[in-house]
Amino acid sequence: MSAKNEQPWLKSYPKGMDWDASIDLTPVQQILDDAVARWPGQPAINFMGRQISYLELGELTDRGAKGLQQLGVGPGVHVGIYLPNSPHTIIAFFSILKAGGTVVNYSPLDAAKVLEHKIDDSRTDLLFTLDLAALYPNMVAMLGKTRLKQLIVGNVGEMASNADAVNAGLQGAKQLAEAKWDDQHVRFADLLGNDGKYQRHPVADPKKVIAVLQYTGGTTGLPKGAMLTHANLTAACSQFLLSTQYDPPIIEEGKERYLGVLPPFHIFALTVNMLFALKMGAEIFQHMRFDPKAALEEISGKKISVFCGVPTMFTALIDHPDTPKHDLRSLKYCGSGGAPLPVEVAERYTRITGCPVTEGWGMTETSPSGTFTPMSKIKPGSCGIPLAGVTIKLLDLTDPTKYVPQGEKGEMCIRGPNVMKGYWNNEKATAESMTFDGFFRTGDVATMDEDGYIFIVDRCKDMLLCSGYNVYPRVLEEAIYQHPSVGEACVIGIPDEYRGQSPKAFVALKSGARPFDLKELQAFLKDKLGKHEMVQAMEIRDSLPKTAVGKLSKKDLVDEEARKRTAKA
Repeated sequence: MSAKNEQPWLKSYPKGMDWDASIDLTPVQQILDDAVARWPGQPAINFMGRQISYLELGELTDRGAKGLQQLGVGPGVHVGIYLPNSPHTIIAFFSILKAGGTVVNYSPLDAAKVLEHKIDDSRTDLLFTLDLAALYPNMVAMLGKTRLKQLIVGNVGEMASNADAVNAGLQGAKQLAEAKWDDQHVRFADLLGNDGKYQRHPVADPKKVIAVLQYTGGTTGLPKGAMLTHANLTAACSQFLLSTQYDPPIIEEGKERYLGVLPPFHIFALTVNMLFALKMGAEIFQHMRFDPKAALEEISGKKISVFCGVPTMFTALIDHPDTPKHDLRSLKYCGSGGAPLPVEVAERYTRITGCPVTEGWGMTETSPSGTFTPMSKIKPGSCGIPLAGVTIKLLDLTDPTKYVPQGEKGEMCIRGPNVMKGYWNNEKATAESMTFDGFFRTGDVATMDEDGYIFIVDRCKDMLLCSGYNVYPRVLEEAIYQHPSVGEACVIGIPDEYRGQSPKAFVALKSGARPFDLKELQAFLKDKLGKHEMVQAMEIRDSLPKTAVGKLSKKDLVDEEARKRTAKA
Protein backbone atom coordinates (compact mmCIF):
# COMPACT_ATOMS: atom_id res chain seq x y z
CA MET A 1 0.00 0.00 0.00
CA SER A 2 1.33 3.45 -0.87
CA ALA A 3 2.13 6.07 1.76
CA LYS A 4 -0.71 8.17 0.33
CA ASN A 5 -3.26 5.44 1.07
CA GLU A 6 -1.77 4.63 4.49
CA GLN A 7 -1.60 8.33 5.44
CA PRO A 8 -4.52 10.09 3.73
CA TRP A 9 -3.98 13.14 5.96
CA LEU A 10 -0.78 14.09 4.10
CA LYS A 11 -2.77 15.80 1.32
CA SER A 12 -4.48 17.96 3.98
CA TYR A 13 -1.27 19.32 5.49
CA PRO A 14 -0.67 23.08 5.15
CA LYS A 15 1.68 23.95 2.30
CA GLY A 16 5.28 23.49 3.44
CA MET A 17 4.54 21.16 6.38
CA ASP A 18 6.14 17.72 6.26
CA TRP A 19 5.02 14.67 8.22
CA ASP A 20 8.62 13.51 8.62
CA ALA A 21 9.97 16.91 9.66
CA SER A 22 12.65 17.05 12.34
CA ILE A 23 11.13 16.77 15.83
CA ASP A 24 12.94 17.82 19.01
CA LEU A 25 13.77 14.97 21.37
CA THR A 26 15.68 16.90 24.01
CA PRO A 27 15.66 17.42 27.80
CA VAL A 28 12.57 19.40 28.84
CA GLN A 29 14.60 21.98 30.79
CA GLN A 30 16.29 22.97 27.53
CA ILE A 31 12.98 24.63 26.53
CA LEU A 32 13.45 27.19 29.30
CA ASP A 33 17.22 27.52 28.85
CA ASP A 34 16.76 28.27 25.15
CA ALA A 35 14.00 30.81 25.86
CA VAL A 36 16.17 32.60 28.43
CA ALA A 37 19.01 32.82 25.89
CA ARG A 38 16.71 34.20 23.15
CA TRP A 39 14.42 36.53 25.11
CA PRO A 40 16.12 37.38 28.44
CA GLY A 41 14.44 40.76 28.92
CA GLN A 42 10.96 39.83 27.74
CA PRO A 43 8.19 38.95 30.23
CA ALA A 44 7.59 35.23 30.70
CA ILE A 45 4.89 35.37 33.42
CA ASN A 46 2.28 37.95 34.37
CA PHE A 47 0.63 37.11 37.70
CA MET A 48 -1.41 39.40 39.96
CA GLY A 49 0.26 42.49 38.56
CA ARG A 50 3.81 41.15 38.68
CA GLN A 51 5.89 40.46 35.59
CA ILE A 52 8.69 37.90 35.68
CA SER A 53 11.16 38.10 32.79
CA TYR A 54 12.68 35.07 31.11
CA LEU A 55 16.04 35.90 32.66
CA GLU A 56 14.53 36.12 36.15
CA LEU A 57 12.58 32.89 35.63
CA GLY A 58 15.78 31.13 34.60
CA GLU A 59 17.57 32.42 37.70
CA LEU A 60 14.69 31.42 40.00
CA THR A 61 14.71 27.85 38.65
CA ASP A 62 18.50 27.64 38.96
CA ARG A 63 18.19 28.60 42.62
CA GLY A 64 15.30 26.18 43.06
CA ALA A 65 17.42 23.40 41.58
CA LYS A 66 20.28 24.05 44.00
CA GLY A 67 17.87 24.22 46.93
CA LEU A 68 16.38 20.87 45.95
CA GLN A 69 19.80 19.29 45.57
CA GLN A 70 20.64 20.46 49.08
CA LEU A 71 17.54 18.49 50.18
CA GLY A 72 18.82 15.37 48.41
CA VAL A 73 17.04 15.61 45.05
CA GLY A 74 18.84 14.08 42.08
CA PRO A 75 18.32 11.42 39.40
CA GLY A 76 15.74 8.86 40.46
CA VAL A 77 14.13 11.12 43.09
CA HIS A 78 10.44 11.89 42.59
CA VAL A 79 9.14 15.29 43.72
CA GLY A 80 5.44 16.16 43.88
CA ILE A 81 3.72 19.34 42.73
CA TYR A 82 0.41 20.14 44.46
CA LEU A 83 -0.14 23.70 43.34
CA PRO A 84 -2.60 26.04 41.62
CA ASN A 85 -1.88 28.00 38.44
CA SER A 86 0.72 30.38 39.87
CA PRO A 87 4.43 31.08 39.15
CA HIS A 88 5.29 28.57 41.89
CA THR A 89 4.24 25.78 39.54
CA ILE A 90 6.54 26.79 36.69
CA ILE A 91 9.44 27.44 39.07
CA ALA A 92 8.95 24.13 40.90
CA PHE A 93 8.59 22.16 37.65
CA PHE A 94 11.85 23.34 36.10
CA SER A 95 13.71 23.32 39.42
CA ILE A 96 12.93 19.63 39.82
CA LEU A 97 14.09 18.76 36.32
CA LYS A 98 17.25 20.87 36.58
CA ALA A 99 18.08 19.15 39.87
CA GLY A 100 17.86 15.83 38.05
CA GLY A 101 14.57 14.70 39.59
CA THR A 102 11.22 13.56 38.22
CA VAL A 103 8.00 15.59 38.53
CA VAL A 104 4.86 13.98 39.93
CA ASN A 105 1.70 16.04 39.39
CA TYR A 106 -1.09 15.99 41.97
CA SER A 107 -4.63 17.29 41.54
CA PRO A 108 -5.96 19.67 44.22
CA LEU A 109 -9.34 17.97 43.83
CA ASP A 110 -8.10 14.45 44.56
CA ALA A 111 -9.73 12.62 47.45
CA ALA A 112 -7.52 11.62 50.39
CA LYS A 113 -7.53 7.98 49.27
CA VAL A 114 -6.26 8.96 45.82
CA LEU A 115 -3.57 11.22 47.27
CA GLU A 116 -2.36 8.38 49.48
CA HIS A 117 -2.24 6.05 46.49
CA LYS A 118 -0.32 8.49 44.31
CA ILE A 119 2.22 9.30 47.02
CA ASP A 120 3.05 5.68 47.72
CA ASP A 121 2.70 4.42 44.15
CA SER A 122 4.93 7.18 42.73
CA ARG A 123 7.40 7.08 45.64
CA THR A 124 7.05 10.76 46.42
CA ASP A 125 9.02 11.85 49.52
CA LEU A 126 9.13 15.61 48.90
CA LEU A 127 6.32 17.86 47.64
CA PHE A 128 5.61 21.50 46.71
CA THR A 129 2.39 23.16 47.93
CA LEU A 130 1.03 26.54 49.09
CA ASP A 131 -0.35 27.69 52.44
CA LEU A 132 -3.87 27.74 51.00
CA ALA A 133 -6.71 26.23 53.00
CA ALA A 134 -7.73 24.19 49.95
CA LEU A 135 -4.25 22.62 49.65
CA TYR A 136 -1.99 22.66 52.69
CA PRO A 137 -4.16 20.74 55.22
CA ASN A 138 -4.63 17.90 52.74
CA MET A 139 -0.90 17.31 52.46
CA VAL A 140 -0.08 17.91 56.13
CA ALA A 141 -2.42 14.98 56.80
CA MET A 142 -0.17 12.80 54.61
CA LEU A 143 2.95 13.42 56.70
CA GLY A 144 3.46 10.39 58.90
CA LYS A 145 0.56 8.62 57.22
CA THR A 146 2.35 7.94 53.93
CA ARG A 147 5.96 7.90 52.78
CA LEU A 148 5.80 11.70 52.28
CA LYS A 149 8.52 13.19 54.47
CA GLN A 150 8.77 16.90 53.71
CA LEU A 151 6.74 19.80 52.28
CA ILE A 152 8.03 22.90 50.51
CA VAL A 153 5.40 25.53 51.28
CA GLY A 154 4.95 28.74 49.34
CA ASN A 155 2.63 31.73 49.64
CA VAL A 156 0.59 33.31 46.83
CA GLY A 157 1.57 36.84 47.87
CA GLU A 158 5.29 36.24 47.40
CA MET A 159 4.72 36.05 43.64
CA ALA A 160 2.31 39.01 43.41
CA SER A 161 3.05 42.73 43.02
CA ASN A 162 1.57 43.51 46.45
CA ALA A 163 2.09 40.62 48.85
CA ASP A 164 0.45 42.29 51.85
CA ALA A 165 -2.75 43.11 49.95
CA VAL A 166 -3.00 39.64 48.43
CA ASN A 167 -2.45 37.85 51.74
CA ALA A 168 -4.87 40.17 53.56
CA GLY A 169 -7.52 39.39 50.95
CA LEU A 170 -6.94 35.65 51.16
CA GLN A 171 -6.95 35.76 54.96
CA GLY A 172 -10.19 37.75 54.98
CA ALA A 173 -11.79 35.18 52.70
CA LYS A 174 -10.51 32.42 55.00
CA GLN A 175 -8.45 30.97 52.16
CA LEU A 176 -5.12 30.85 53.99
CA ALA A 177 -3.97 28.07 56.30
CA GLU A 178 -1.47 28.41 59.14
CA ALA A 179 1.60 26.40 58.21
CA LYS A 180 3.72 24.62 60.79
CA TRP A 181 7.40 25.45 60.48
CA ASP A 182 9.55 22.50 61.57
CA ASP A 183 11.87 19.87 60.09
CA GLN A 184 9.08 18.63 57.85
CA HIS A 185 8.47 22.06 56.33
CA VAL A 186 10.67 24.21 54.09
CA ARG A 187 9.68 27.74 53.08
CA PHE A 188 9.56 28.18 49.31
CA ALA A 189 11.47 31.45 49.67
CA ASP A 190 14.18 29.73 51.72
CA LEU A 191 14.56 27.03 49.07
CA LEU A 192 15.46 29.79 46.60
CA GLY A 193 17.86 31.50 49.01
CA ASN A 194 21.15 30.53 47.34
CA ASP A 195 23.47 31.49 44.47
CA GLY A 196 21.83 29.19 41.92
CA LYS A 197 25.01 27.25 41.14
CA TYR A 198 23.45 23.81 40.97
CA GLN A 199 25.11 20.59 39.82
CA ARG A 200 24.00 19.82 36.27
CA HIS A 201 22.91 16.26 35.52
CA PRO A 202 22.90 15.63 31.75
CA VAL A 203 19.89 13.57 30.64
CA ALA A 204 21.58 10.42 29.33
CA ASP A 205 18.77 9.43 26.95
CA PRO A 206 15.73 11.74 26.63
CA LYS A 207 13.77 8.85 25.08
CA LYS A 208 14.17 6.75 28.22
CA VAL A 209 14.50 9.12 31.19
CA ILE A 210 11.14 9.98 32.80
CA ALA A 211 10.48 13.69 33.18
CA VAL A 212 6.93 13.53 34.53
CA LEU A 213 4.69 10.94 36.16
CA GLN A 214 1.24 12.09 35.07
CA TYR A 215 -1.65 10.18 36.61
CA THR A 216 -4.62 9.45 34.40
CA GLY A 217 -8.18 10.40 35.32
CA GLY A 218 -11.62 9.22 34.29
CA THR A 219 -10.96 5.51 34.64
CA THR A 220 -12.36 3.00 37.10
CA GLY A 221 -10.27 2.05 40.08
CA LEU A 222 -7.14 3.89 41.24
CA PRO A 223 -5.33 6.11 38.71
CA LYS A 224 -2.30 4.91 36.77
CA GLY A 225 0.88 6.95 36.33
CA ALA A 226 1.78 7.59 32.69
CA MET A 227 5.57 7.70 32.31
CA LEU A 228 6.23 10.73 30.11
CA THR A 229 9.85 10.97 29.06
CA HIS A 230 11.77 14.13 28.27
CA ALA A 231 11.52 13.23 24.58
CA ASN A 232 7.75 12.68 24.81
CA LEU A 233 7.14 16.21 26.08
CA THR A 234 9.62 18.03 23.84
CA ALA A 235 8.31 16.07 20.85
CA ALA A 236 4.77 17.23 21.65
CA CYS A 237 5.91 20.87 21.80
CA SER A 238 7.81 20.48 18.55
CA GLN A 239 4.74 18.94 16.89
CA PHE A 240 2.54 21.82 18.06
CA LEU A 241 5.08 24.31 16.69
CA LEU A 242 5.15 22.61 13.29
CA SER A 243 1.35 22.75 13.10
CA THR A 244 1.26 26.54 13.57
CA GLN A 245 4.06 27.69 11.27
CA TYR A 246 2.65 27.13 7.79
CA ASP A 247 0.07 28.58 5.41
CA PRO A 248 0.32 31.16 6.99
CA PRO A 249 2.17 31.17 10.35
CA ILE A 250 -0.39 31.52 13.14
CA ILE A 251 1.72 31.90 16.27
CA GLU A 252 4.86 34.05 16.16
CA GLU A 253 7.84 33.44 18.39
CA GLY A 254 8.47 36.09 21.02
CA LYS A 255 5.27 38.03 20.26
CA GLU A 256 2.28 36.23 21.78
CA ARG A 257 0.28 36.67 24.97
CA TYR A 258 -1.23 33.46 26.35
CA LEU A 259 -4.14 33.32 28.77
CA GLY A 260 -3.48 30.43 31.15
CA VAL A 261 -6.58 29.40 33.09
CA LEU A 262 -6.44 25.61 32.88
CA PRO A 263 -5.23 23.93 36.09
CA PRO A 264 -1.51 23.13 35.62
CA PHE A 265 -1.71 19.59 37.01
CA HIS A 266 -3.57 18.61 33.84
CA ILE A 267 -1.47 17.47 30.89
CA PHE A 268 -3.20 19.82 28.43
CA ALA A 269 -2.30 22.86 30.52
CA LEU A 270 1.19 21.55 31.29
CA THR A 271 2.18 21.07 27.66
CA VAL A 272 0.17 23.71 25.79
CA ASN A 273 -0.15 26.59 28.26
CA MET A 274 3.24 26.17 29.92
CA LEU A 275 5.88 24.26 27.95
CA PHE A 276 4.76 25.29 24.46
CA ALA A 277 4.14 28.89 25.53
CA LEU A 278 7.66 29.11 26.96
CA LYS A 279 9.10 27.49 23.83
CA MET A 280 7.44 30.27 21.83
CA GLY A 281 8.76 33.04 24.08
CA ALA A 282 5.23 34.07 25.03
CA GLU A 283 4.02 36.06 28.03
CA ILE A 284 1.79 33.79 30.13
CA PHE A 285 -1.04 35.52 32.00
CA GLN A 286 -1.74 33.14 34.86
CA HIS A 287 -5.10 32.91 36.66
CA MET A 288 -5.43 30.61 39.67
CA ARG A 289 -8.90 29.56 38.54
CA PHE A 290 -11.15 30.06 35.54
CA ASP A 291 -13.55 32.94 36.01
CA PRO A 292 -15.37 33.95 32.79
CA LYS A 293 -15.65 37.61 33.80
CA ALA A 294 -11.96 37.87 34.67
CA ALA A 295 -11.01 36.02 31.48
CA LEU A 296 -13.05 38.42 29.34
CA GLU A 297 -11.45 41.42 31.04
CA GLU A 298 -7.96 39.97 30.54
CA ILE A 299 -8.50 39.16 26.86
CA SER A 300 -9.87 42.62 26.03
CA GLY A 301 -7.70 44.64 28.43
CA LYS A 302 -4.33 42.96 27.82
CA LYS A 303 -4.91 42.04 24.16
CA ILE A 304 -4.50 38.30 24.68
CA SER A 305 -3.67 36.56 21.40
CA VAL A 306 -3.77 32.85 22.35
CA PHE A 307 -6.35 31.05 24.45
CA CYS A 308 -6.51 27.28 24.83
CA GLY A 309 -9.21 25.69 26.95
CA VAL A 310 -11.77 22.91 27.27
CA PRO A 311 -15.26 23.13 25.67
CA THR A 312 -17.05 24.28 28.83
CA MET A 313 -14.79 27.34 29.00
CA PHE A 314 -15.73 28.44 25.49
CA THR A 315 -19.40 27.93 26.40
CA ALA A 316 -18.98 30.06 29.52
CA LEU A 317 -17.35 32.90 27.59
CA ILE A 318 -19.99 33.13 24.89
CA ASP A 319 -22.89 32.89 27.37
CA HIS A 320 -21.59 35.45 29.88
CA PRO A 321 -23.76 38.60 30.09
CA ASP A 322 -20.64 40.83 29.94
CA THR A 323 -19.36 39.37 26.66
CA PRO A 324 -20.91 42.07 24.41
CA LYS A 325 -19.04 44.73 26.40
CA HIS A 326 -15.61 43.37 25.45
CA ASP A 327 -13.53 43.53 22.29
CA LEU A 328 -12.12 40.04 21.83
CA ARG A 329 -10.65 40.61 18.37
CA SER A 330 -7.05 40.43 19.60
CA LEU A 331 -7.41 36.64 19.67
CA LYS A 332 -5.59 35.02 16.76
CA TYR A 333 -5.47 31.40 17.91
CA CYS A 334 -7.93 29.48 20.08
CA GLY A 335 -7.57 25.76 20.65
CA SER A 336 -9.98 23.35 22.28
CA GLY A 337 -9.01 20.03 23.77
CA GLY A 338 -9.83 17.59 26.55
CA ALA A 339 -13.23 16.65 25.14
CA PRO A 340 -15.13 16.92 21.82
CA LEU A 341 -16.17 20.50 21.07
CA PRO A 342 -19.86 20.82 20.12
CA VAL A 343 -20.20 22.28 16.63
CA GLU A 344 -22.77 24.85 17.78
CA VAL A 345 -20.42 26.15 20.49
CA ALA A 346 -17.52 26.48 18.03
CA GLU A 347 -19.65 28.37 15.51
CA ARG A 348 -21.04 30.81 18.10
CA TYR A 349 -17.59 31.50 19.56
CA THR A 350 -16.15 32.23 16.13
CA ARG A 351 -18.99 34.64 15.33
CA ILE A 352 -18.37 36.56 18.56
CA THR A 353 -14.56 36.70 18.52
CA GLY A 354 -13.74 36.49 14.83
CA CYS A 355 -11.25 33.74 15.73
CA PRO A 356 -12.00 30.13 14.74
CA VAL A 357 -11.64 27.50 17.45
CA THR A 358 -9.44 24.74 16.13
CA GLU A 359 -10.02 21.36 17.71
CA GLY A 360 -7.28 18.91 18.49
CA TRP A 361 -7.16 15.53 20.14
CA GLY A 362 -4.70 14.17 22.65
CA MET A 363 -4.59 12.42 26.01
CA THR A 364 -2.36 12.04 29.04
CA GLU A 365 -0.61 9.06 27.51
CA THR A 366 0.27 11.04 24.35
CA SER A 367 1.71 14.09 26.14
CA PRO A 368 -1.09 15.14 24.99
CA SER A 369 -0.42 15.78 21.29
CA GLY A 370 -2.10 13.72 18.57
CA THR A 371 -4.11 15.69 16.03
CA PHE A 372 -4.53 19.30 14.91
CA THR A 373 -6.89 21.22 12.65
CA PRO A 374 -5.33 23.26 9.83
CA MET A 375 -6.72 26.81 9.89
CA SER A 376 -7.14 26.63 6.13
CA LYS A 377 -9.62 23.75 6.34
CA ILE A 378 -11.77 23.30 9.42
CA LYS A 379 -14.31 20.47 9.29
CA PRO A 380 -17.09 20.92 11.88
CA GLY A 381 -17.18 18.04 14.34
CA SER A 382 -13.69 16.82 13.49
CA CYS A 383 -10.67 16.91 15.80
CA GLY A 384 -8.42 17.27 12.78
CA ILE A 385 -5.58 15.25 11.28
CA PRO A 386 -2.49 13.55 12.76
CA LEU A 387 0.41 15.81 13.70
CA ALA A 388 3.87 15.41 12.22
CA GLY A 389 5.41 12.09 13.21
CA VAL A 390 2.06 10.67 14.35
CA THR A 391 0.34 7.69 12.76
CA ILE A 392 -3.26 6.84 13.62
CA LYS A 393 -5.12 3.66 12.72
CA LEU A 394 -8.60 2.43 13.67
CA LEU A 395 -8.80 -0.98 15.32
CA ASP A 396 -11.74 -3.29 14.66
CA LEU A 397 -14.18 -3.07 17.58
CA THR A 398 -14.86 -6.80 17.57
CA ASP A 399 -11.56 -8.22 16.31
CA PRO A 400 -8.45 -6.63 17.90
CA THR A 401 -6.15 -8.40 15.43
CA LYS A 402 -7.07 -6.16 12.50
CA TYR A 403 -7.74 -2.56 11.53
CA VAL A 404 -10.88 -1.32 9.77
CA PRO A 405 -10.90 0.25 6.29
CA GLN A 406 -11.05 4.03 5.91
CA GLY A 407 -14.51 5.41 6.64
CA GLU A 408 -15.52 2.71 9.13
CA LYS A 409 -15.77 3.07 12.92
CA GLY A 410 -12.91 1.74 14.97
CA GLU A 411 -10.86 2.35 18.11
CA MET A 412 -8.25 5.04 17.59
CA CYS A 413 -4.73 3.70 17.96
CA ILE A 414 -1.67 5.94 17.84
CA ARG A 415 2.09 5.68 17.40
CA GLY A 416 4.62 8.51 17.59
CA PRO A 417 7.48 10.04 19.60
CA ASN A 418 4.93 11.69 21.90
CA VAL A 419 3.44 8.38 23.16
CA MET A 420 4.34 7.49 26.75
CA LYS A 421 6.94 4.98 27.81
CA GLY A 422 4.26 3.00 29.66
CA TYR A 423 2.39 2.97 32.97
CA TRP A 424 4.53 3.34 36.09
CA ASN A 425 4.93 0.12 38.05
CA ASN A 426 2.15 -1.55 36.03
CA GLU A 427 3.41 -3.86 33.29
CA LYS A 428 0.01 -5.54 32.95
CA ALA A 429 -1.81 -2.29 32.19
CA THR A 430 0.96 -1.26 29.80
CA ALA A 431 0.68 -4.50 27.86
CA GLU A 432 -3.12 -4.29 27.71
CA SER A 433 -2.92 -0.76 26.31
CA MET A 434 -0.95 -1.79 23.23
CA THR A 435 -2.06 -3.35 19.94
CA PHE A 436 -0.56 -6.43 18.33
CA ASP A 437 1.78 -4.19 16.25
CA GLY A 438 2.84 -1.65 18.89
CA PHE A 439 0.23 1.13 18.69
CA PHE A 440 -1.31 2.64 21.82
CA ARG A 441 -5.04 1.93 22.20
CA THR A 442 -6.80 5.17 23.11
CA GLY A 443 -10.29 3.86 23.88
CA ASP A 444 -11.84 6.47 21.56
CA VAL A 445 -14.17 5.31 18.80
CA ALA A 446 -13.69 7.29 15.59
CA THR A 447 -13.88 7.40 11.82
CA MET A 448 -11.37 8.84 9.34
CA ASP A 449 -12.55 10.42 6.10
CA GLU A 450 -10.84 10.50 2.70
CA ASP A 451 -8.86 13.62 3.70
CA GLY A 452 -7.51 12.01 6.86
CA TYR A 453 -9.77 14.04 9.19
CA ILE A 454 -10.79 12.18 12.32
CA PHE A 455 -14.28 12.31 13.80
CA ILE A 456 -14.54 10.95 17.33
CA VAL A 457 -17.82 9.15 17.91
CA ASP A 458 -17.36 8.26 21.56
CA ARG A 459 -15.40 6.34 24.12
CA CYS A 460 -15.57 2.57 23.68
CA LYS A 461 -17.03 2.13 27.15
CA ASP A 462 -19.61 4.89 26.56
CA MET A 463 -21.24 3.13 23.65
CA LEU A 464 -24.84 2.21 24.46
CA LEU A 465 -26.57 -0.97 23.33
CA CYS A 466 -30.23 -0.17 22.71
CA SER A 467 -32.41 -3.02 21.38
CA GLY A 468 -29.32 -4.54 19.81
CA TYR A 469 -28.24 -1.32 18.09
CA ASN A 470 -25.07 0.60 18.87
CA VAL A 471 -25.88 4.13 20.02
CA TYR A 472 -23.14 6.72 20.52
CA PRO A 473 -23.89 9.51 23.06
CA ARG A 474 -21.75 12.02 21.15
CA VAL A 475 -24.18 11.86 18.22
CA LEU A 476 -27.13 12.58 20.51
CA GLU A 477 -25.32 15.41 22.29
CA GLU A 478 -24.51 17.14 19.01
CA ALA A 479 -28.18 17.03 18.06
CA ILE A 480 -29.35 18.32 21.46
CA TYR A 481 -26.89 21.23 21.30
CA GLN A 482 -28.78 22.52 18.26
CA HIS A 483 -31.80 23.31 20.46
CA PRO A 484 -31.82 27.09 21.03
CA SER A 485 -32.28 26.78 24.81
CA VAL A 486 -29.45 24.32 25.46
CA GLY A 487 -26.24 25.58 27.01
CA GLU A 488 -24.68 22.24 27.99
CA ALA A 489 -25.72 18.65 27.35
CA CYS A 490 -24.54 15.24 28.46
CA VAL A 491 -26.05 11.84 27.57
CA ILE A 492 -25.61 8.59 29.46
CA GLY A 493 -27.24 5.17 29.31
CA ILE A 494 -29.78 4.07 31.90
CA PRO A 495 -31.14 0.52 32.37
CA ASP A 496 -34.22 -0.32 30.32
CA GLU A 497 -35.96 -3.67 30.89
CA TYR A 498 -37.13 -3.78 27.29
CA ARG A 499 -34.28 -2.20 25.34
CA GLY A 500 -31.36 -3.07 27.61
CA GLN A 501 -30.31 0.57 27.76
CA SER A 502 -31.96 3.86 26.92
CA PRO A 503 -30.36 7.29 26.48
CA LYS A 504 -30.96 9.88 29.18
CA ALA A 505 -30.09 13.52 28.55
CA PHE A 506 -28.94 15.95 31.23
CA VAL A 507 -29.28 19.58 30.16
CA ALA A 508 -28.26 22.98 31.51
CA LEU A 509 -30.07 25.90 29.90
CA LYS A 510 -28.51 29.05 28.49
CA SER A 511 -28.93 32.13 30.68
CA GLY A 512 -32.54 33.33 30.45
CA ALA A 513 -33.56 30.51 28.09
CA ARG A 514 -37.03 29.01 28.12
CA PRO A 515 -37.25 25.52 29.69
CA PHE A 516 -38.79 22.59 27.84
CA ASP A 517 -39.93 19.04 28.60
CA LEU A 518 -39.02 15.62 27.22
CA LYS A 519 -41.82 15.59 24.64
CA GLU A 520 -40.69 18.90 23.20
CA LEU A 521 -37.09 17.70 23.03
CA GLN A 522 -38.12 14.48 21.29
CA ALA A 523 -40.12 16.45 18.74
CA PHE A 524 -37.09 18.69 18.12
CA LEU A 525 -34.81 15.65 17.66
CA LYS A 526 -37.23 13.65 15.49
CA ASP A 527 -35.54 14.61 12.23
CA LYS A 528 -32.04 14.51 13.65
CA LEU A 529 -31.85 11.05 15.22
CA GLY A 530 -32.85 7.52 14.29
CA LYS A 531 -35.68 5.88 16.26
CA HIS A 532 -33.19 3.64 18.03
CA GLU A 533 -31.23 6.73 19.13
CA MET A 534 -34.10 8.80 20.52
CA VAL A 535 -33.67 10.22 24.03
CA GLN A 536 -36.05 8.43 26.43
CA ALA A 537 -35.45 10.45 29.61
CA MET A 538 -34.35 13.97 30.41
CA GLU A 539 -33.39 16.09 33.37
CA ILE A 540 -32.83 19.85 33.35
CA ARG A 541 -30.37 21.16 35.94
CA ASP A 542 -28.95 24.54 36.89
CA SER A 543 -25.50 23.18 36.06
CA LEU A 544 -23.88 19.88 35.10
CA PRO A 545 -21.07 18.22 37.08
CA LYS A 546 -17.56 18.80 35.77
CA THR A 547 -14.15 17.24 36.27
CA ALA A 548 -11.19 19.05 37.79
CA VAL A 549 -10.28 20.51 34.38
CA GLY A 550 -13.79 21.67 33.54
CA LYS A 551 -14.94 18.81 31.32
CA LEU A 552 -18.49 17.55 31.69
CA SER A 553 -18.34 14.50 33.96
CA LYS A 554 -20.37 11.56 32.72
CA LYS A 555 -18.95 9.45 35.52
CA ASP A 556 -20.63 11.62 38.16
CA LEU A 557 -23.97 11.37 36.37
CA VAL A 558 -23.66 7.59 35.99
CA ASP A 559 -22.82 7.28 39.70
CA GLU A 560 -25.81 9.44 40.67
CA GLU A 561 -28.19 7.32 38.62
CA ALA A 562 -26.78 4.14 40.15
CA ARG A 563 -27.33 5.51 43.67
CA LYS A 564 -30.93 6.40 42.81
CA ARG A 565 -31.61 2.86 41.61
CA THR A 566 -30.03 1.39 44.74
CA ALA A 567 -32.14 3.65 46.98
CA LYS A 568 -35.35 2.63 45.20
CA ALA A 569 -34.49 -1.05 45.48
